[in-house]
Amino acid sequence: MWKNEGMTHSMTGYGKAVAELPNKKITVEIKSLNSKQFDLYIRIPTVYRVKEIELRNTLSSILERGKIDLTLNVEVFSKDVSSKIDYNVLNQYREEIEQISINNNIPAPSDWFSILLRLPDVMKQDVEELDDEEWKAIERAVKDAANEVIAFRRQEGVMLENLLTHKIGKIRTLLSKIEPFEEERVDKIKSRIYEGLNHLEGFEIDKNRFEQEIIYYLEKLDINEEKSRLAHHLDYFDETLKANQSQGKKLGFIVQEIGREINTLGSKSNQSDMQRIVVQMKDELEQIKEQILNIL
Repeated sequence: MWKNEGMTHSMTGYGKAVAELPNKKITVEIKSLNSKQFDLYIRIPTVYRVKEIELRNTLSSILERGKIDLTLNVEVFSKDVSSKIDYNVLNQYREEIEQISINNNIPAPSDWFSILLRLPDVMKQDVEELDDEEWKAIERAVKDAANEVIAFRRQEGVMLENLLTHKIGKIRTLLSKIEPFEEERVDKIKSRIYEGLNHLEGFEIDKNRFEQEIIYYLEKLDINEEKSRLAHHLDYFDETLKANQSQGKKLGFIVQEIGREINTLGSKSNQSDMQRIVVQMKDELEQIKEQILNIL
């Protein structure tokens, strides 16, 4: 049985398998979408309901996480279960309909059989018991369908990994474009403060004190630590993305840290070109966040 091993896996998937039996064909379909937890929705005939917990445990061990839809469709070739008309129920329905017709002055149905035979409990069936061999065949089909879902997830995961690697690379490139504007920002800040002080009459500038204040001011706006941490988070994201196991939740946590550093860069980048780069970083990060939601 396949497991969710290897590189990145999407939570989107589809699988189908068929169990061929002497008197019936059972088609198993499994659809998977993204979800924070393992959410299973089962549509199966009543006779298989006793195995619902078993199905849930099997699928949770294979698929791990996601919104999972499981459907079992049964096509019967020869009926072992006999259907009979419950005449008491049928006559009761007829009497009620006739009374409604009289009370509301509306015509009674012209085709009684087509109406009555479709009403609940008119057709009664002998109780069908689940055969062990039949259930083993269904179990195999369910596992085959689940493994097809995993194969689908792997294919989707490759595309996701390539996209995310590209997006992280763009943020890394944008980070490298900030440096030239940092030196320019220092000169602009010095010039702006000088100009402001020169407009004050009778005010003499102490150049040593001025340089000290500039250094103190620029230390508050220094972004070297943020750049270093952001670069580290980007590398860590790449490492996690290429790990031996799909780790969507962990990637989500790393993206949060990347976002914090980008936001701090934005708050400290009081320079239009730097702020424009930060906006581009945020745009790439938002696209990454959307894709992360679909990673197992």
